[in-house]
Amino acid sequence: MTSERPDPAVPTATYRLQLQPDFPFQAAAEAVPYLAELGVSHLHLSPVLEAVPGSAHGYDVVDPTRVREELGGEEGLRELSRTARRHGLGLVVDVVPNHMAMSPRHNPALWEVLRDGPSSRRARWFDIDWEAQGGQVLLPVLGGPLGEEAGRLKADGDVLRYYDHAFPLREGTASLPLPQLLDAQWYRPVWWRLARTELNYRRFFSISELIGVRVEDPEVFEATHAKILELLHEGVVDGLRVDHPDGLADPGAYLRRLHEATDGRWTVVEKILADGEALPSSWPVAGTTGYDALRHVDGLFLDPGGFEELADRYRAHAAPQTDRGGDWDATVRRAAYKVLTHELATELDRLTRVAGQLCATAPETALRDRAPWALRTALTELLVRLKVYRPYSPEDAATVVSEEAAAEARRAFAVPEEAGAVDVVRDLLLGRYGDGPAYVEFRTRFAQTASALRAKSVEDTAFYRYVPLLSATEVGGEPGGPAVEPDRFHAYCARVQRDWPATGTVLSTHDAKRSADVRAALHVLTECPQRWADVVAEASRAGEAVPDGQTAWAAWQTVFGLGPAEEERVQAALLKHVREAGLFTSWTEQEPPYEEAVARFVTAGPCGVPGRKAARLREALEPYIGANVLGAALVHLTMPGVPDVYQGTEREYRALVDPDNRRPPRFGPDGGDGGDGGDGGEKEAVTRAALALRARRPEVFGATASYEPLAAEGPAADHCLAFVRSGTVVTVVTRLSLRLAEAGGWGDTRLPLPPGRWADVRESGREFEGDVRVAELFAASPVALLERVPE
Repeated sequence: MTSERPDPAVPTATYRLQLQPDFPFQAAAEAVPYLAELGVSHLHLSPVLEAVPGSAHGYDVVDPTRVREELGGEEGLRELSRTARRHGLGLVVDVVPNHMAMSPRHNPALWEVLRDGPSSRRARWFDIDWEAQGGQVLLPVLGGPLGEEAGRLKADGDVLRYYDHAFPLREGTASLPLPQLLDAQWYRPVWWRLARTELNYRRFFSISELIGVRVEDPEVFEATHAKILELLHEGVVDGLRVDHPDGLADPGAYLRRLHEATDGRWTVVEKILADGEALPSSWPVAGTTGYDALRHVDGLFLDPGGFEELADRYRAHAAPQTDRGGDWDATVRRAAYKVLTHELATELDRLTRVAGQLCATAPETALRDRAPWALRTALTELLVRLKVYRPYSPEDAATVVSEEAAAEARRAFAVPEEAGAVDVVRDLLLGRYGDGPAYVEFRTRFAQTASALRAKSVEDTAFYRYVPLLSATEVGGEPGGPAVEPDRFHAYCARVQRDWPATGTVLSTHDAKRSADVRAALHVLTECPQRWADVVAEASRAGEAVPDGQTAWAAWQTVFGLGPAEEERVQAALLKHVREAGLFTSWTEQEPPYEEAVARFVTAGPCGVPGRKAARLREALEPYIGANVLGAALVHLTMPGVPDVYQGTEREYRALVDPDNRRPPRFGPDGGDGGDGGDGGEKEAVTRAALALRARRPEVFGATASYEPLAAEGPAADHCLAFVRSGTVVTVVTRLSLRLAEAGGWGDTRLPLPPGRWADVRESGREFEGDVRVAELFAASPVALLERVPE
């Protein structure tokens, strides 16, 4: 098998497959010939370790020591690897170090801990605060208060059962009456609503079904990574994608340990970088999974002036009924307060308790006499002002928890003397009072709470409350100012090539709110805000039963972006939208009348007369949407970094938020996913050409490659984005094509090519040299991929 292996060091391009019981290892193996022919170098697999039965994503791991049986087990994975090797492909797999599923009957390590308590040999695996609930782990699984549910709790041998839940009974307690039996366990089943304020284990964001894992402990790291490392060292797997490292106690230390354990295999991390934030240079990884690239590519196809006009229209139509003014920064701040005091109240309580204990026992008098409420207020005010996910060190905290943020936080206190709690908290984060275990724990808890807050308040709340342009509300995005000028894009690419040449890049992912092609359509609205305003104006004239302005706006944009689709898909996406926004209903406090009104609104049309008008507008704008689709795809596949192609996106692929974007792919005889809005056509041709070029000329795109902007000249120069890779390949795409058409087209705009003759990679016989008219270059397509002809 060794002789068949490709060089696993760095992929040239990866292809993401979402494994699930309906798409197991065998199905992936059957797709290998097609994927090899497509031109990728590696399959990128979602988590492969044992997960909750039936899981459609695999991030709810229950046993990290075994490959998932529902997917075909370890032999199935090894056979997939052998099949991939025979076709010249490697494997990259997703690993989940931060959490496991809180499902005792499926999770053997958790079962043992709940049975044997803190003395269990695996108790150190899980991040549990045993002191907070009198030595018991609180399990928020009951449908109501214990008094109402007690009759449904039954001892069955050595097992306590509640519906389909099963929990181990402590030895010698099975015969006790129920009240005494419950008191005798190392856990306490409670009403699920108590998770908000009483939980005493770290979880993933606010998801109580996922319990935090302490991989900072070397023994836990070894136990939870042994199988993945075995697969790596035996050549079954070549590289790793690390899920959510920001939830870990010390991401840098974890990644250094992982780097050493894997002998430096190619690894990327799911790190969401805020605007202007850099990936820590000390992390021994190839880079991120690529959301920063997504933002920069998307931004190229947005008209900044048109976006501002669109935002003004949105504020006038929707914001007065929803989030009080329609300002992005204010929306994020309000969302953060709501999340921190509701969904993450238990995390804030634990952090406040750690701070209070530290202040009460610290030898420094400056820390003494701090009331818990004051510490809680200071923590709240600092946390909601963070602009990034978390600090990574006391030095990092100085900029993350800035003096400006501290000054704003102090103003939340009516009495100036009480505002000193802000300085106490900040000084603790900056390490000014020492570096002992208690101080480290406080900084760690703060950072972990911060990352959960950022994810929940921005991605899962504000992105659904501030929607002038749905395509701007993407993971890693900046909805308040999403447009990216070409100079800024070129500067970004130059930094990537210099600092992180093997980083991952993406356009569509399993976590994306909308696929790249849906976003490409929505981008065009920034080029015609008045035409969109005409669509919205139909709402007041048509007499449709609109649930509220914000939801209607989002619904019509969903219909526009998705195009013709089953009503059920729009229905599911809109229901998720209103629950995540939490303005009129939510996941935990559902308002059936409001949700029924949303359902009726979607059913009528869909989305009534304005929805039908949105669909007609899309039809009229198809040429410009197509230019965005092709332009984004080609830029993604030829810019610095390692492109990841999400399943089916080599062809036109229109999908909404999960689970819509996690449907099993279908690889038919025509070589495409099919059924998601298109037949492949030119996008597939562009994708195949770019991937084939990357595979054939890896040196042009790799670590030693170069990136140079290429500037057009003439009246429409701003609509042409071009760059050169290693003096050998030129990428040229059209941006803001609707504005271009309205201005009269390319005219005498020219693109001065580097010296030499340049052949069109997609169309044999077409060659260019010197100062080329852009209209000629784009005669048959809004994008061009050129390769230097050898002398």
